[in-house]
Amino acid sequence: MEKIIARINELSRKNKSAGLTEDEIAERDSLRRQYIAIFKGNFKQQLDSIEWTDDKPPSLPH
Repeated sequence: MEKIIARINELSRKNKSAGLTEDEIAERDSLRRQYIAIFKGNFKQQLDSIEWTDDKPPSLPH
């Protein structure tokens, strides 16, 4: 994940300074899709690990 982020950032900096070739644009788009897929997977895993209970939380003072 860190390598993906580092490369996305590198391509972003290059895009701002000199522009990207078509191959670099395709690489950037692919890396972004990979990053989003990994992020979604990690987030889903976190949500799946939450244990739900039917207990009501204590009342807040008025």
